[in-house]
Amino acid sequence: MRCSQPAGVPEPAAVVWRRLDLPGHDSALLRAVREGWRIDGVAVFSHEGRPCCLRYSVHADDRWRTTSARVTGWLGTQQIALHLLADADCRWSLNGTPVPEVTGCLDVDLAFTPATNLLPIRRLELPIGSSQPAAAAWLTFPELSLRRLDQAYGRRGALEYAYESLGGSFRTTLQVSPAGFVTDYPGLWAILDEPPEPTAAPSPPSWRAVE
Repeated sequence: MRCSQPAGVPEPAAVVWRRLDLPGHDSALLRAVREGWRIDGVAVFSHEGRPCCLRYSVHADDRWRTTSARVTGWLGTQQIALHLLADADCRWSLNGTPVPEVTGCLDVDLAFTPATNLLPIRRLELPIGSSQPAAAAWLTFPELSLRRLDQAYGRRGALEYAYESLGGSFRTTLQVSPAGFVTDYPGLWAILDEPPEPTAAPSPPSWRAVE
């Protein structure tokens, strides 16, 4: 049976971001599935002069707890194929190898995309004015290792969150959409909600003969 859609939240929801620190874009789609929720996306960008294309798929249960994630693609000529799994006791593995460091984490955080910030935002459902820690299983980039990332989210308004990580050494303010996707991540990502105005082409020179 298909899970119910939360009231007032559009489903499915799709978004396109532009990177602000590097040349690149990202696009993601959120939709309800039988087991809960799924985010599919692709990030295309340049990293240290190397072209990078990463497709990702994240599954969460009906309480927004991550159950699995896949990342495939390439960085330069390096082929990438990763499978992350979390069992019912929040014990994680990466390509079949257990990663005890992230045991107990309820969310995955893919370092190369803002798409996964949606997961703790939707899972916590914070009232305005409240905050809560949300440790994540963090897939680093470009190392592509799985580590624990201690984070905290504080809801400042209907669509605004204070975010901090790395023991408070990184802090910023996130603007989000009604679906939970980040729309403004200062210095890193910005949503493309409208196509840019076309630039008028210059008029061709006149080849009319001078009388």
